[in-house]
Amino acid sequence: MASLSILYAYGVIAITLYASICYLIALFLKRNDIADTAWGLGYTVLIFVCFNTNPLNPIASLVSGLIIIWAIRLSWYIGSRNKGKQEDFRYAQWRKDWGKHFYWRTYLQVFVLQGVFLLIIAAPIFISFADPTPIAYNWVIYLGVITWLKGFFIQAIADYQMAKFRQHKQPEQIMNKGLWKYSRHPNYFGEILMWWGLWMVVLPLNGGWLGLISPITITYLLAFVSGVPMLEKKYIGNPNFDAYKKSTSALIPWFPKQRRG
Repeated sequence: MASLSILYAYGVIAITLYASICYLIALFLKRNDIADTAWGLGYTVLIFVCFNTNPLNPIASLVSGLIIIWAIRLSWYIGSRNKGKQEDFRYAQWRKDWGKHFYWRTYLQVFVLQGVFLLIIAAPIFISFADPTPIAYNWVIYLGVITWLKGFFIQAIADYQMAKFRQHKQPEQIMNKGLWKYSRHPNYFGEILMWWGLWMVVLPLNGGWLGLISPITITYLLAFVSGVPMLEKKYIGNPNFDAYKKSTSALIPWFPKQRRG
């Protein structure tokens, strides 16, 4: 029975290999945005590693099942969205900015760094497999599952609505219907909810409180680093987005502010 630290050590090895393979594929395809498609699947790699190291238990089965469902849906959605299109503008801009340092910066700042964050956010996976103690489902676990389900459906519905919008999008047009009427990034909000839910699921386990780093990290990344700020740079100078930004919550869904005048 491997301890939490041993599981993490195996995870580091697995994700290093996974990140390196994804990097080579990105070089071959000449598009670094496969990192987005690889994001969700990276968690399934860690589940596979833990599953082949420690036996399944009820909580590990629950956590693994929820994450696998999310990972497959998200990776399929992103992969389908990017298929046949140009490289995502964020990665294309880095390709220009990095110049002769492109190769090593791509490996370290895109794929290795993503692997580091993945290992941190995956804390509920490691915690669930490291504690074999039988535990009865309690209200905290049920609350966690309900929170995860809310987040999953919010993200899935938001992605579906955005996909439909993009089929008929006009230049300068902004998506402000459905869930996007109440949040500029409901898909990110859904993902944040899911990881808070997973932390609640493992909270009753030994060392469960350590899993708090997972939802805190994903919340910080999406709200202040690689999510909202980076994506909204694309819309600088778009008057439609400026008006949308003034009236609509960034993450947490809320009623739009009424325009004055």
